[in-house]
Amino acid sequence: MFEGKLVRLRALRAEDAEHHVRWRNDPEVVRWAAAGDPGFGPVTAEAVGLGFETMLRLSPRESAVFTVEDLAGGTVIGMADYRDLDPYAGVATLGVTIGEREFWGRGHGRDAVRLLVDHLFGAYPLSRLELDTWSGNERAVRAFTGLGFREEGRRRSAVLVAGERYDRVLFRMLRDEWTARS
Repeated sequence: MFEGKLVRLRALRAEDAEHHVRWRNDPEVVRWAAAGDPGFGPVTAEAVGLGFETMLRLSPRESAVFTVEDLAGGTVIGMADYRDLDPYAGVATLGVTIGEREFWGRGHGRDAVRLLVDHLFGAYPLSRLELDTWSGNERAVRAFTGLGFREEGRRRSAVLVAGERYDRVLFRMLRDEWTARS
């Protein structure tokens, strides 16, 4: 378990599936978290349950999913994850979703990413962390750049949201950049 200023990251539990079902069936969460990707939602409870069986057995040497809780009230508000951890290449990809709308824009996602970056650079011999979002998700862009992630590139017109095209924005953080900020 990792605690920040606003959130706690803890191990995923089977009972967290109910939150994931709710978030992945909320059109606004799907829009902001996954640019409306129908692979993210809507989904059935059975499909989430199957995915949870896999997530609960992930090897932390490769990937992990954490539950994000609000520190003030202990409410489950989202998830944070890392995947494709490759200690040989020194790289991992991470992500965060705050599924409870009342916590949007209040710094909880940023705090969760900060905790995850601290954990990954502290626990593994990584030199680089990566994440991405779509150009219309300005809250995520502000959170990532505010933490010191740098835009590394764009896949132009790669995302379709509500009939409009957006760029996929790629970000990276190098270990020495993170260390210099800490």
